[in-house]
Amino acid sequence: MECSAIAHCIMSTTEISGQGPAYPAGTILAADDASIAAAAAVLAHGGTVAVPTETVYGLAARADQDASVAAIYRAKGRPDFNPLIVHVPDIAAAERLALFDDRARLLAAAFWPGALTLVLPRREGADLAAAVSAGLPTVALRCPAHLVMQAVLRACGLPLAAPSANRSGAISPTRAAHVAASLGDRVDLVLDGGDTRQGIESTIVGLRVDGGWAVLRPGPITPEAIAAVLGMEASDHDRAKIEAPGQLASHYAPGKPVRLNASEAAADEFLIGFGHVAGDTTLSATADLAEAAARLYACLHAGAADPRPRIAIAPIPDAGIGIAINDRLRRAAA
Repeated sequence: MECSAIAHCIMSTTEISGQGPAYPAGTILAADDASIAAAAAVLAHGGTVAVPTETVYGLAARADQDASVAAIYRAKGRPDFNPLIVHVPDIAAAERLALFDDRARLLAAAFWPGALTLVLPRREGADLAAAVSAGLPTVALRCPAHLVMQAVLRACGLPLAAPSANRSGAISPTRAAHVAASLGDRVDLVLDGGDTRQGIESTIVGLRVDGGWAVLRPGPITPEAIAAVLGMEASDHDRAKIEAPGQLASHYAPGKPVRLNASEAAADEFLIGFGHVAGDTTLSATADLAEAAARLYACLHAGAADPRPRIAIAPIPDAGIGIAINDRLRRAAA
């Protein structure tokens, strides 16, 4: 597999002893067979590893141990009422953790591996720490498509809780350098798999006991695509109720005020453009929404690093994946 080489402090995996990993916290390794084996060892010993997925980098820890899940919450400074997504290598592994009905199997067959998270009833006796569900009777499951994350899942043989690898509420990371800047030595190891391809978190779907369904968090997979598989439109849901990750009103924040729907910038603003609005940087000069999603967090990181105290962002069409982009922007501006 091809991965970028931002790596530093690279050490041989032979330095991992039976007592656990010997890497300094925050070490970045280029993702290859040796570093994936090293990551599996860190995870097996209860540590945390930042791993690329096709959406954003995730902060992974084994999902079957309370102490490991607590390490995620501690590293992120994440509220403990905010549930975590559990990543699995395939549908068979997912069915050991949650109750699948025909709708869930249809969606998994259509979109897994990929950027869809399913919120399903947690199976009684599932080998999961209680904290991953944050007290809810459900569990959020995803089978990721990224080759590095898949390799880590299969190397460690464990379900992995993996929210975005950044401080809670901050901008999500789409490259290893973003992880390092946000978490530093709060993460035990970082696997560098280059820039993520889709750049925005997975779509989260909740399946209701009455047969309905709802998008709990917009993402790369649109409601129209889901409705086409299930043969029915989405039902309403209580947006004030936390059922899944990414539902907090203020999230993905760059640490300075954000103004949306801007056609030009004030003197004290860093402008993120789109289409004909050029800006200091642009989500997509050709108004390509897929490109805009992939570049969203990199552009927000650039705005956060700029000395100007405010960020302005050009209008984004509220259709297709633009719905997910605007969802993130509204939370960033809240």
